[in-house]
Amino acid sequence: MKIGKLNVKMFKIRNRRGYAAICSDCLTEGATQNQAYDRMVKAVRRVTKRAKKSKFA
Repeated sequence: MKIGKLNVKMFKIRNRRGYAAICSDCLTEGATQNQAYDRMVKAVRRVTKRAKKSKFA
């Protein structure tokens, strides 16, 4: 899966139920792959927004 140009790695969490997603120094978890991906989209948006804000401040 991808978010823009960034690759998202999805995997099943061992010894837990649910899935995790890793992308751009962010880690998210969700009960399903879609939920983990949706949370990752939000996390990446938050990180890029913060980076842009600090760049121009």
